[in-house]
Amino acid sequence: MENNLVYEIPRTISSAYIDSTVRLGVAQTWLLVQDNVTECLGRIECDGVVYKKRFNAFWVFTKIKIHFEKRPDWREIVSTRTFPVDNSGLRTHINTEAFDKDGSLAFAANYEACVLSFDNHRPLKLTTLGYPADNFPRPVFNAQFSRFPAFLGEDAFLFEQVVRFCHIDMSQHMNNAEYTKLALSVFTNEYLKEHDISDIEAHYTGECKEGQILRVYRYEADGNVYVYIKEGERTVYECSITFKN
Repeated sequence: MENNLVYEIPRTISSAYIDSTVRLGVAQTWLLVQDNVTECLGRIECDGVVYKKRFNAFWVFTKIKIHFEKRPDWREIVSTRTFPVDNSGLRTHINTEAFDKDGSLAFAANYEACVLSFDNHRPLKLTTLGYPADNFPRPVFNAQFSRFPAFLGEDAFLFEQVVRFCHIDMSQHMNNAEYTKLALSVFTNEYLKEHDISDIEAHYTGECKEGQILRVYRYEADGNVYVYIKEGERTVYECSITFKN
């Protein structure tokens, strides 16, 4: 029996989704997953447009973890599936997986999300918003989110970025994919062309608005690269990047 929580759609890896390697970009994967998640939520009438109109509320995606088996090439068509896997009251997790033409896994992702009120920015119970409470599909990617090392201080500072109009999304805050573009900018283009990322995990710990100044920091430990982004004294984003051996 078909589960109406599962959203399936083929995606063409268009020029909007590639990076300088002419494959699906790591940051661009955020955009593909965001497309799937918003369309999945829209189909069950739980997306940001519906929540804004009915409840004066908006989605906040607090954590994401992506595992890459391979990155599809430009013009390749991948089969994608997206679906929520739980409802813990205030938070949900939403899985996405993509397969190539041979049925092999290209990547899998897990988003953690909650809904906040526009009035006071406090989380709302998902059950009061018409969000599904049962009949969830089996998770395909349920690896636990990590605890990152503590911020090490100014010695790890690399560069600053002013939040501009081009970084802002419909929530009037900096889009999640834009933080990841900044995080990947701690590497050179040549390095990322020669070294493939296997796993990336990001935590969104604060909102940023146009005109704010972000400071980007890089730290390496245990075979991972950690990137922290701060606005003033606030840490607004942190991520862990693991490369394939």
